[in-house]
Amino acid sequence: MTESHGSSASQVRRIALDAAGVPMSALLAEAPGSPRAVIVAIHGGGMSAGYFDSRARPGLSLMTLGAELGYTVLAVDRPGYGSSAEHLPDGQGVLEQADTLHAALADFARDRDIGGGFFFLAHSNGGKLALAAGARTGEHPLIGLDISGLGSRLAVGPHQLPGSNGHGEWRRHWGALRLYPPDAFRLGRSLVSPVPAREAQEGPLWPELYPGFAALVQVPVRFTFAEQEQWWHFDEEAIAALRRPLAAPRVAVDHQPDAGHNISLGWAARTYHLRALAFLEECLLAHDAAPPRPVRRKVVTRLAASVDAFDEGPDRQGGRAAGRAAPRLA
Repeated sequence: MTESHGSSASQVRRIALDAAGVPMSALLAEAPGSPRAVIVAIHGGGMSAGYFDSRARPGLSLMTLGAELGYTVLAVDRPGYGSSAEHLPDGQGVLEQADTLHAALADFARDRDIGGGFFFLAHSNGGKLALAAGARTGEHPLIGLDISGLGSRLAVGPHQLPGSNGHGEWRRHWGALRLYPPDAFRLGRSLVSPVPAREAQEGPLWPELYPGFAALVQVPVRFTFAEQEQWWHFDEEAIAALRRPLAAPRVAVDHQPDAGHNISLGWAARTYHLRALAFLEECLLAHDAAPPRPVRRKVVTRLAASVDAFDEGPDRQGGRAAGRAAPRLA
């Protein structure tokens, strides 16, 4: 079942995914022809997939921009939001959300071209899910993670965080009102959803959970902090602490001027989205230009040298490769 809405430049439609028995709703925008990759957009706490399809002004929607530039954009309603809310009335913890997301993406890719693979573009609490899912091995390639509005050191007390009984100190989501088009607040009312209880309970634990996930992420990661980010510390000490546990081959930390926490709803949305897509292109370039793996070259040499190398090389190499594999979270 799909429902369409959008502009002449690009069509955005609502789709349903089967996440191993959990129904998940999502918004989908597709480029004509084969996509370069699939951008999986993951909203924050108390929001919904429409966060990435701002219609306050032309050009602010990630959905339409991504499709115009040759990507498929899939904005999911996280577990406990959208159509899964009835099935998961209390939501899920971040580890369970990661399993549910991977199941939904496997369903999505079953009969669709995903180009170079999946790229997670996540906001706020959605960044926690992106890191947790990125720490696990899915069925399809993961290109990289681009996360805004999330750090590892809270700038507020636990009682100030959004919860199942409200959105906490809601002004911290926005910063100065001048950073947003006037229509953003009127249109934004339809995007707001209750924060599931389990997500709210886990919120204060993120500083303790983060290092474990970060140590297992094996793809490039980019963090962006808005100029008026008010939920997380992002001074030099906090950024060093954010970088320290990451096992990613590349880590970038950027700052977005003229923006509050909800970057994708503000005037800076297009600027931020273009920067995120540039990072995606850099991840694709690094993959395309990467030299052959040394282990693969050794195997080829042995194959050319003798039949014995052909018989024994794969067993020896397979054992070593298995020994280096990143541990999976239970």
